[in-house]
Amino acid sequence: MKRIAVFGLIVLALLVSPLNVTAMDIKLGVVTKPGSAQNIVADKFKALIEARSEGKFRVKIYHSKSIGNETEILQQIQMNTIQMAIVTLGPFDTFDPIVRVINYPFLFKDNDQADQILDGPLGAEILKSLETSGFKGLCFSENGFRNLTNSKRPVQSPTDVNGLKIRVMSSALHKTIWQSLGANPTPMPWPIYTELEQGVIDGQENPLWVMEVYKFYEIQKYMTLTRHVYSAHIDVAALAWWQTLEDADRQMIQTAICEAARYQRADNRDKNAARLELLKSKGMQVEEQPDTAAFRRQVAGLKDSEMYRDARVQDLLKRILAATR
Repeated sequence: MKRIAVFGLIVLALLVSPLNVTAMDIKLGVVTKPGSAQNIVADKFKALIEARSEGKFRVKIYHSKSIGNETEILQQIQMNTIQMAIVTLGPFDTFDPIVRVINYPFLFKDNDQADQILDGPLGAEILKSLETSGFKGLCFSENGFRNLTNSKRPVQSPTDVNGLKIRVMSSALHKTIWQSLGANPTPMPWPIYTELEQGVIDGQENPLWVMEVYKFYEIQKYMTLTRHVYSAHIDVAALAWWQTLEDADRQMIQTAICEAARYQRADNRDKNAARLELLKSKGMQVEEQPDTAAFRRQVAGLKDSEMYRDARVQDLLKRILAATR
């Protein structure tokens, strides 16, 4: 009888053991390949949350456009077919125009100012606004400041941009910026190496890590450090999924993804000086001191354009412009 009782206790212990608790899968989408900025956030988050949850959460990262481009990833977030994503800011503006304020050209002077705004109350307003579109905005990681490359000629001022066929994200704002500068902006999903190589487009604009990881130095001779837009990622969850989680799990996930975002931002910035030297060593001709004032003047009218006519967007833009003077 004692043996039966002991056996029963062992079975009961096994049934309630953490080893027998089914892990909750988190499907996380990124469009870029391993080693890219988005993937660094994803990998760090996976390591943190799987360790801290002691196996309760298991993260599956879908990278390299394996489940679609960034707009398609956001649509899947809305449908709750994937639970989380790390997405460049541009594609969000078709879902909620409030994000356009961050991509306003020449908005932030430096990284510290970007962090101050996006990690503060103004950034929190943007993340909260995304809930109306089915997204739970968690925090901001980064691509970094965007710079122009092309295969045709050196660019020092806006007049040098005239007629260049520049790939842009699927973003009305990014298209308008380059139209204002005299280019021929061409929305195109990622990746774009083949299109650059074949001359379908003359150039593109992205942070330094992109030129390195995607080896654009092989097919783009000229780079200009325009730093025209600070490119953030928004790290999001499906709101429908988020609302099913217990408070403690929400807090654990929020803490882990924001810690991963801060890690990635620091890592990205620490490597930029070495990246610039690498690109030069690979033969890229770099214009380090373009006529930034002329570029600013060319796009100054955007704040009064259709892009910012929405009352909420206009109000937030005014407050951010005042905060970044």
